[in-house]
Amino acid sequence: MEDKTYLEVEQKLYRDLFRKLKDTGKIYNTKKIKQAFHRASVAHQGQKRVSGEPYIIHPVNVAYILINLGMDSACICVALLHDVVEDTEVTLEQIRGEFGSEIAMLVNGLTKLTNLPMSSKEEQRSENILKVLMAMIQDVRVILIKLADRLHNMRTLQFKAPDKQRITALETIEVYAPIANRLGIMTVKEELEDLSIRYLDPIACREIDEALSLKKNEQRTIIESIKARILERLRTYQIEPHIEGRVKSLYGIYSKVYKDGRSFDEVYDIYAVRIIVDTDIDCYNIFGVIHDMFTPIPGRFKDYISTPKPNSYQSLHTTVLGKEGIPFEVQIRTWDMHYMAEYGIAAHWKYKEGVHGKDKLEEQLSWARQLIEAQQDAGEDITHTIKTDLMPDDIYVFTPKGDVKCLPVGSTIVDFAYAIHSAVGNKMIGAKADGKIVSLEYKIKNGQKIEILTTKSISHGPNKEWLSIAKTSEARSKIRAWFKKERREENIVEGKIELEKELRKNYIHLDDEQRQQLIERLCKRYSRTENDLYAAIGYGGIVLAKIMPNIKEDYAKLIKENEIEIDKPELVTTKPKLTGDISVDGIEGCQVKMSQCCNPLPGDEIIGFITRGHGVSIHKKDCINVIHSMSDPEQAGRWIRVNWTSSVAKSYNCTLDIIAHNRDALFADISLILSGMRVPIYEINARQLKNGNAIVIVTIGIQGTEHLKNIIYRLSKINSVISVERTGK
Repeated sequence: MEDKTYLEVEQKLYRDLFRKLKDTGKIYNTKKIKQAFHRASVAHQGQKRVSGEPYIIHPVNVAYILINLGMDSACICVALLHDVVEDTEVTLEQIRGEFGSEIAMLVNGLTKLTNLPMSSKEEQRSENILKVLMAMIQDVRVILIKLADRLHNMRTLQFKAPDKQRITALETIEVYAPIANRLGIMTVKEELEDLSIRYLDPIACREIDEALSLKKNEQRTIIESIKARILERLRTYQIEPHIEGRVKSLYGIYSKVYKDGRSFDEVYDIYAVRIIVDTDIDCYNIFGVIHDMFTPIPGRFKDYISTPKPNSYQSLHTTVLGKEGIPFEVQIRTWDMHYMAEYGIAAHWKYKEGVHGKDKLEEQLSWARQLIEAQQDAGEDITHTIKTDLMPDDIYVFTPKGDVKCLPVGSTIVDFAYAIHSAVGNKMIGAKADGKIVSLEYKIKNGQKIEILTTKSISHGPNKEWLSIAKTSEARSKIRAWFKKERREENIVEGKIELEKELRKNYIHLDDEQRQQLIERLCKRYSRTENDLYAAIGYGGIVLAKIMPNIKEDYAKLIKENEIEIDKPELVTTKPKLTGDISVDGIEGCQVKMSQCCNPLPGDEIIGFITRGHGVSIHKKDCINVIHSMSDPEQAGRWIRVNWTSSVAKSYNCTLDIIAHNRDALFADISLILSGMRVPIYEINARQLKNGNAIVIVTIGIQGTEHLKNIIYRLSKINSVISVERTGK
């Protein structure tokens, strides 16, 4: 019965897919699409989505979305095949053999990285986003298929657990909606935003739905009345436009009301009318007619025809008051502008049969290259960079010669200087905004004329503080490039100092020989010479906080190797020997030391390792070095049973990482809790993370794991604290 049901589903999906292809009127390679459908159907047979539906429903729906965007046969095939390599036994080589290198390349660009060692889910997500962007540089269709895949997943997100809903929705609104916006695909961008915000703030969305529902009939009446009046007037000028009416998107209203703090009545563009004509001249003529018919609201006119948005969007926008005193937005554009506004880069396939003009495409994807370069040069988090660089709100500013530069809202003088040219930024000594001297931290405003003051001095260059002032990845990449090229010796010295400081902060204490061994490991890991490694740290190409997990891993291996140097000594069976807080089974009068790789505490399950000249080294039983050594027959016999004594005589150091939303008095509140519990504080410091949160690293004295649990519980109750975790040190 189940096979029959699947067969029925498969046959219906097949009929619907090819009916949809036929209805477009376009010519497709139906033979190859049929082959892809069959391969996907067989590969996914027996698999089900979280909703309980056969899995094949998902790739077919992704294909539907791409058909609506007007994509080509290869895209439809890849939509059907995009999960087979990742989720079934089918290999990429099989796909290449059956469908050719073009389709195999697109499928590979969409296949997640699952077997690389990642320190966190966030890192894995970032690496997968980076992989898609890199594949997009090779073929832009990769990202279009990925957006279609994400859109269908968002349409069916209700079947996932609430925590996964929020994670997926947040990633969608922070990464995929901005990418769709930069590619100009408004239909996809707005639906992704609307679907995401319903999971991220359902209460606010219900309030908006209720407010719109109360005015539903009124909205229809108002829009139809405005359309009729405009059409009647334009016909007197022998103009027959196409006129559409709409209500602002859910997320658009949410942004104005809940993010900008406006009342519902203060959102002037809830209602909008779109007028589509044949020529640019008609657009400007109609603009004059609209301002004659209605009262324009000052400061609400935008000419995106003469100054297109970075995603190639063009239109005239103005907000006016109707006779009832109700504000509404009017958008005026040509049909070509309309196609680009709705479908963005996908319009090349929908209306022009593919992208023609390599230079134009290169220009449209330059932002993606800048994102990738920023991540590769300095290890910047790709998600954070997308959020800042691809914000839907842009500003337009002018050079003294009248050239227009488009930048994200919040950009500074530093960003503007490097947007002009690297040489301008590197020689900058000051700036003027509308003729007035301003600081380099000054956030430029829409429509301003900015003049960059430069010096002719050959030795002049940027300041490292500019890295924290710059908002865009383009500016930061160019600043780092200068330091990398011009300040190598200085970078090497600074890199050594920064590395030593970071090692001390993480309680990694090394003698000269161990330090050199650690440096050699790092050089091998990052494929650099020793001086290149220090220089990269010095100019910011390697961020120590980001690679510290790898340093700790290399350090732990180094300690393990230094311990494992002798043959197993003969053990004498005697009564357990008490050595301080540790009972060592079978060893008389030996020394005991706590290993630095896992820093065991009273209450942890422990085990001892017999070393040369240092007695017994105590490790946690789940320490990674214990696991590796136990699997080695030559080393397994060197481990010995040890236990904590019944009463622990001394206090042990323990380091905690406290992640919290950044706020005033956070540091003081943490100190207050610890002092109130009479917990000794040996070291405490804090810094801001890239995502805006704060991390407080505190080393305290504790009596054991039960004492530690109580401390962690109390700290986690502090307002704005997200997590409290014990580190290995």
